[in-house]
Amino acid sequence: MVFKISDIDNTQTPLLEHLIELRKRLVRSFLALAAAFGVCLYFSNDIFAILVRPLAAAFPPGEGKLIYTKLYEAFFVDIKVALFAAFFVSFPVIANQLWAFVAPGLYAKEKKAFLPFLVATPVLFALGASLAYFVVMPTAFKYFLGFQHTSAGLKQEALPAMGDYLDLVMRFIFMFGASFLLPVLLLLLQRAGLLTRQQLVRARRYVIVIIFVVAAIITPPDVISQFLLAIPLLALFEGTLLIMRFNEKKAARRAADAAEDGDDAPKELTADEAAE
Repeated sequence: MVFKISDIDNTQTPLLEHLIELRKRLVRSFLALAAAFGVCLYFSNDIFAILVRPLAAAFPPGEGKLIYTKLYEAFFVDIKVALFAAFFVSFPVIANQLWAFVAPGLYAKEKKAFLPFLVATPVLFALGASLAYFVVMPTAFKYFLGFQHTSAGLKQEALPAMGDYLDLVMRFIFMFGASFLLPVLLLLLQRAGLLTRQQLVRARRYVIVIIFVVAAIITPPDVISQFLLAIPLLALFEGTLLIMRFNEKKAARRAADAAEDGDDAPKELTADEAAE
């Protein structure tokens, strides 16, 4: 077959339409993020006060303070806080625009299959972030502040910087939230046919080691924080295996029903049978 320039010209319009649609979705997402950033920047002190509560509760009453060692550090902390909060506030709009761009290319059955994952993703992320904020950070901060004491007449006092503390809090919240998306990832791989429950069961010992290694990397260097992340991840992993087992049984029942329907279907008569 001879390749012609007209073959390229005929494909330009659909591609251009997709690019225009993508630009429209990106612009809407950016505008939503920018609007949320403006609002969050106005309330940045209030938002930062919420993020500081775990550290304030770890200090003895009336003690503790945050410092900044660079003149511009407090300003950039407000910018980071506003951007961090704006992402969470505008995420529903961004996710909706992403889905609106992808959904037209999916069949109705595929849309129905992806719907549980779309619902589970923000829920699991919120659970992970809540675990970090309400349990892990207060426990870890109390543990770290326990090293304050006096040596040779010199007082060792914790004076956390605003920027360092904010980076630590954002790391806690994001890493814990992302880690809790493990079931979504595994179930998507199963639905795509790239992973089975039997493979995960055989690799369980390796998965446990990987979970503890990941927990040690993304948490501060203390055993308490590592276990506070690793144990929920192990529970989510085992729960995912149960869901996979349910999905496999459901798929087997559907295959059996389809086979029975095929056997019950009327068969076409051959020429000899028709003549008889």
